[in-house]
Amino acid sequence: MNTFSLLLQDTRRSERIDQVSSFVGEDSSGSFGIRANHARMMTALVTGLARFRFAAGDWQYLAMPGAVLYFHDNVLTLSTRHYLRDDDYTRISAALEEQLLAEEEQLRSTRESLR
Repeated sequence: MNTFSLLLQDTRRSERIDQVSSFVGEDSSGSFGIRANHARMMTALVTGLARFRFAAGDWQYLAMPGAVLYFHDNVLTLSTRHYLRDDDYTRISAALEEQLLAEEEQLRSTRESLR
């Protein structure tokens, strides 16, 4: 089976994951998938969940407040402010919701202090 590498980067860490067989994400045009040897591409992912599958068949989920995606030479690079990674959909969905609510509250308080 053909695989590619996934490079996750945020403001605190960088993580390389090998043996990825597919990636599913969403940008402003909708959902899309990437497999090994995909054409070179770049796009901006929307806030939410993405997922990738290992060659062994296990799914992993990524929660991100948006990201820049770049695929070139069989390496998929995701650059974001921060991300959460988990193999449990329910757990990561709850964590994403909690994170988004906290960010929304922080923005609200920043707006209030500016007024």
